[in-house]
Amino acid sequence: MDTELDAVFAALADPTRRRILSMLLEDDMAVTDVAEPFEMSLAAISKHLAILTRAGLISQDKRGRVKWCRLEPDAMRAATVWIQGFGLFEPVDFDAFERFLERERIGDAP
Repeated sequence: MDTELDAVFAALADPTRRRILSMLLEDDMAVTDVAEPFEMSLAAISKHLAILTRAGLISQDKRGRVKWCRLEPDAMRAATVWIQGFGLFEPVDFDAFERFLERERIGDAP
């Protein structure tokens, strides 16, 4: 368990990786689309994606010639449960959070 949490927190320590996770909240994305807003090489983005994948925060699969990334919330849940064990934070209702994100996404649609 400690090794898994270490990987999650190490992955979350980087602002680029946190931004990638935020982008993936919306939907699955092709690796090239993930890389687009960043001023770094595709190889550098691929390294960030590899770290997120090893931490279990995202999964990657190939569809045809395109490699896609998907958010995997279970690793984040484990970290949240660990943090909540200190009693300093209110429990996170992931279902309510998901509903909120869906309302925000729909509200932004033209």
